[in-house]
Formats: sequence, C-alpha cells, structure tokens
Amino acid sequence: MAHHNTVFAQLLKFLPRHEFEAEARRHQRGQGLRVMSRWAQFAALGLAQLTGRQSLRDIVSNLAAQGRKLYHLGVGTVSRSSLARVNTEQPYTLYEALFERLLARCREHAPRHGFRFKNKLYAVDASTIDLCLAVFPWATFRRTKAAVKLHVGLDEAGHLPSFVSVTEGKTADVTVVRTWIFPAGSVVVADRAYMDFKWFHQLQAQGVTFVTRLKRGVRYRVTDTHGVRRGTGVISDETIELTSARGRKAYAAPLRRVVYKDPVTKNRYVFVTNNTTWVAKTIADIYKSRWQIELFFKWIKQHLKVKRFVGRSKNAVMTQLWVAMCMYLLLAYLKFVMRVSWSLHRMLQVLQLNVFERRLIQDLFTTPSPPGPSSPPGPQLPLMWA
Repeated sequence: MAHHNTVFAQLLKFLPRHEFEAEARRHQRGQGLRVMSRWAQFAALGLAQLTGRQSLRDIVSNLAAQGRKLYHLGVGTVSRSSLARVNTEQPYTLYEALFERLLARCREHAPRHGFRFKNKLYAVDASTIDLCLAVFPWATFRRTKAAVKLHVGLDEAGHLPSFVSVTEGKTADVTVVRTWIFPAGSVVVADRAYMDFKWFHQLQAQGVTFVTRLKRGVRYRVTDTHGVRRGTGVISDETIELTSARGRKAYAAPLRRVVYKDPVTKNRYVFVTNNTTWVAKTIADIYKSRWQIELFFKWIKQHLKVKRFVGRSKNAVMTQLWVAMCMYLLLAYLKFVMRVSWSLHRMLQVLQLNVFERRLIQDLFTTPSPPGPSSPPGPQLPLMWA
C-alpha cells in the first residue's frame, strides 16, 4: 500500500514552507524562537480552526494525542505555556501577510461571478464579534460591552474575502472602506450603512461603480425619467441630483435612482448608483447578490473559531482571526484546484473526521460510483446495521 502523509499535512502543503519561513523572519519580534516556532503555532491554531478546539489545553492535548503523526508537519512538542506566549508576543501581521499570499493564489483559480459583465464585483459589509469587557478591556465597544469588528470586501468570483480589516468594535464601517483601493472598473455593492457621498465621490474618481440603497431623508430632484420594462419588477428609473448644500458639496455629479419591487416578498427597494448604462433590473440583481457576504459571515461564525478566543491580549485575538481567514482560503483553494463540487461546509465536515488519516486528500472528496451490473453483490448486513 502506498504511503501518504496525513490529510492535514497535505492541506498545509498548499502553503509552501519556504514562503512561510520567509514571512516569519520578516515579522519576527525579538530574538529567534527556541522552544516553539511560528510554523508550529500556525499548525496548532490551524488545526484548532478545522477541528473546533475550544481552548489552549484542548489544542495541546489534541496535538499530543497525534504525536507520531506530526513528524512530517515539522512540528515538535507544543506546550500550553509556549503557545500562549507566542500568541501574545509574536506579531499577528505574519498571518495578515500569509493571507495576502493565499488570496493571490486563490484568485488564479476562482470561478467567475454569475453576471454577464466581466467587471469585478465586491460586496462590502462588516460584522461585530462580541467580547467580554472584563476579559478584553482593550476592545471597549460600549459602556458594558467589548467587541471587535471584521470588515470584509467579498469578491463575488469565488466568494473570496479580498479586502479584510479587523478593528475595534466602535470603528465606523465607512471609515475602513475609505482606505480600500478597489480596481478601476470594478463594482462595489453595500447596504445603507455605507451611504456616504464623500466615499461615493472617491469611488467615482477611481472609476468604480457603486450600488447601494438610498436612505430616507436624502434631498434630491429628478432631472430625467427613463422607461422601464414591464414584468421585471422595476417600478421607476430616474436620473437625480442632490439638492442639499452638504450633499452637493460631497457629490455634485448626477446619480441614478432605481425603484424595484420584489415579486416574491412584495418589498419595495430604492437603489442609487452612478452606473447609467446597465438595465435597471441588473442594478437590482447586483444588490441582491450582496446577500453572499451575509452568508460568508454566517459561515465563518458557525464553522470557524472566531467567537471564542484562546488568548486575551489584542495580539492573540488578532492572530486567531487572521489564522481563521487563512484556513478559509486554504479550503477555498482546495475546492478550486481540485474542482470539488461540494460546499465548504461539507468539505470541512469530511476534513474534521479525517484530518490525521494517511490517505490522499483528493480521495476524500470523490464520491464512489455505484457498482456496475456485473459486480458481485456485497455482503448482506443485518438490518440493525443498515
């Protein structure tokens, strides 16, 4: 029988070790680590993300139980005190840099989004991760509450988190996205929390199309009315100009206002965009696609360890979050290069059960075909085992 490394070792090979070590040297704080390496830290925290380990003790015990299978990973003995110290003292920016490397690889294999246009499409949103104020006093959010906030610009091509920032919970959403530079010609869709005409002017100057919902109370006048196609759900399509002094100072160019009624829910939506060429139904469909980022946040909170932390310091929390993002990209890359049709949730479930098995990783995601008509029947099992 052929020898194979563990499934976990094969997964980590998608991140070349020499690239990891080069980044680890760039992001080293203090003298070189003698007891525990950054690679061992990444393997321990990455394994915790895949298998749902809840604490440092849980992580270390799980690794100790698989001691003989850690040889090919290049991971030695991991103690709880050493792991806690590295999480606290060594900068999390290492995993932020690794995230960018993995993202570049994923983009090369990601499928296209579902629209006819070839422009990049990004959904922008943020999600708050609640913390205990007594345990995490550095993350003050409200008077009796602590939190960090995960800001994401999700590329609809492959559902890749192409823009990621982690801030304290009180940071305004629009403050973060103003620092992101989207490619010229791309499309950015956001909800009403990002209704900021200064940011829209910035996007317009960069050659970026934006789509969002219009807030109530925005003062404008209609300068032109366009015909709409019946049966599409579009009620009206207008060109507008802002009329308030503050609005015109922030954004003086014309805007497009599209009113759409969902045929299923009967809800009425008012969209605003700087795109004047695409049909109005496409504008509504672009905003509808924004739901993918809501599903992204739901997925990582349910299936990765981003709500319960194994360290209390800011650096430890940031390290755990960035490792979670790296593991998400590793799963996505595995799905792309092996052309796995399964959902990420199903893939993760299978990996959890086979993480230390010695078998080819691609065999895990290959559904065996049913036996042919000439195949001999298998052994008959008792009904109680069926």
